[in-house]
Amino acid sequence: MRYRIALGLASSLLYLHEEWEQCVVHRDIKSSNVMLDSDFNAKLGDFGLARLVDHGKGSQTTVLAGTMGYIAPECFMTGKASKESDVYSFGIVALEICCGRRAVETKAEENQIRLVEWVWDLYGVGKLLEAADPRLSADYDDQQMERLMIVGLWCAHPDCNARPSMREVMSVLNSEALLPLLPIKMPVPMYYAPPALQTSYSTSLSERNHTQFSNSSNGTTDSSKVSESSSTLSQSTSLLHTR
Repeated sequence: MRYRIALGLASSLLYLHEEWEQCVVHRDIKSSNVMLDSDFNAKLGDFGLARLVDHGKGSQTTVLAGTMGYIAPECFMTGKASKESDVYSFGIVALEICCGRRAVETKAEENQIRLVEWVWDLYGVGKLLEAADPRLSADYDDQQMERLMIVGLWCAHPDCNARPSMREVMSVLNSEALLPLLPIKMPVPMYYAPPALQTSYSTSLSERNHTQFSNSSNGTTDSSKVSESSSTLSQSTSLLHTR
């Protein structure tokens, strides 16, 4: 039944992302926005934050929106939502369905606070099923449970370019495609400052260096200023790379 709920949600997102005349980016996919009818068929609700975008283009919004725990990491840097950020949120919900717990459990053991990191650690050591909801008392199809967990991790990959499309998700969940082979360790995303910011830093540094070294032709270069300039460059460069 849980597997069917995940399939229903994936099918809804496939329609929104690829099968309507415009792409609909939901921006707030979470467990509490998934409704079930009397037959436990999944219905995706609450489109208050949704945006229409042209196919092949990302959202142009620049205001962070969504619910903590379900927001893709790149959204914190850019403020922009996309199909890929919806896929990330779906991955979190898929893991919640499997594990029977929230995306963030502040009272859990330190290595289990964040659901994605905990499940990925278990995947890396070949003990993925240990994350399954204990209330199921192991009464489930092992292959289905493993498939849904791996798809959940795939969707919640920290690198948005490594996430699948919802069509690929449906193919794997329907056993029409092979499971992906994920890294043993959860990757650490690396983000870069927007080009405008990088240009600003470069221009500022160039002007400062030109001023400080302008007297070098007279043989009066100040070594303390040279040292200060190098230190500033190092600090500014580190600011452009945020893990």
